[in-house]
Amino acid sequence: MNLMMFLGNDLLEAVPLDKDSIPIPGYLGNLKRSLKEKYRLILNQCPEPPEFLVIGPSTAKRSFNHS
Repeated sequence: MNLMMFLGNDLLEAVPLDKDSIPIPGYLGNLKRSLKEKYRLILNQCPEPPEFLVIGPSTAKRSFNHS
């Protein structure tokens, strides 16, 4: 599972999450604050705020048919 930080269509960073810590109040908030601080200079130059998305491990398998 990852916490992903986007600015517009650009992925700035994906941080792995500890599944056991997700229910703990403030866990995701602290990670988001840390990412915002890390990318503060970039964020100050962009008028739109960053977006955050939590992505879980994909269970779908892709199959390609090479004909």
